[in-house]
Amino acid sequence: MGDFRPWPPQLRPGRALAHTPGASGFGSPHRSDSRPPQTPRGGRPSGQIGRLGTTPPVPGRPASFLPLLALMGLPALLFALITWQVVDDGPLRRLDERISDAVVDPLRLYGGLSDLGNVTVAVPVLAVVIGYVAWRGRRARTDRWWLPPLAAAVLMALVPVLVVPLKELIDRPGPPIMHGGPGYYPSGHTATASVAYGAATLVLLPWLRGRYVRRGLVVACAVVNLAVGFGLVRRGYHWPLDVVASWCLCTVLLTALWLLLSRNSRRTSAGTPSSRSGPS
Repeated sequence: MGDFRPWPPQLRPGRALAHTPGASGFGSPHRSDSRPPQTPRGGRPSGQIGRLGTTPPVPGRPASFLPLLALMGLPALLFALITWQVVDDGPLRRLDERISDAVVDPLRLYGGLSDLGNVTVAVPVLAVVIGYVAWRGRRARTDRWWLPPLAAAVLMALVPVLVVPLKELIDRPGPPIMHGGPGYYPSGHTATASVAYGAATLVLLPWLRGRYVRRGLVVACAVVNLAVGFGLVRRGYHWPLDVVASWCLCTVLLTALWLLLSRNSRRTSAGTPSSRSGPS
């Protein structure tokens, strides 16, 4: 039992009422056991020395910018390096031309592979996928269902806007089999195939069920684009650096589309679910 005093209990200086675990003596009104405090803030670890309190996590903030830097910064830097070598007639361009002379083979099979990058082949494939995704999104009543198809179409329209001025500005002659005509850097066929098949894959993935089905679609997209580039170089329609530069440029474009679609998907998931199921 405690002592009987004629005066009220006195608080000890510097002691908390409810947030200090453990008893230090009689007459103190703080907690008398060693249990942790029940308030949510009391269970948080204290901040580091020299900092004020704890730093709350920021929702939606990426944990690391390294993947984003790798997907956008490195291809952009490589594209700038290749362009500089091509314009300045550097050693990389001379090596590129020697490799092309060694691997050119006028086999029709390689020409057929390169035809997969024709506008008349790649763009209709993207148009069919865009129509299907728009139909599925509207039928499922998903929020902003129109954004992925519209973004893919706008990205495809940006390809000639970016590639044609670069061709005219750099004005690189083509391989000997093309009689040295100007305007071969970067490769338009490669850019068309990369954006068309890549954008079709990105907007179609959320509507596919099954891990292996999605992986199969991504692998098929990569194989088709590699086949287009291989056919262009092997047939002698383009220098190897023309193809690599287009891949770098389109990687930046497709990464921007992927970021837009990811942000739209997070907004849709955070909103009120509709009566029908949306993208998986």
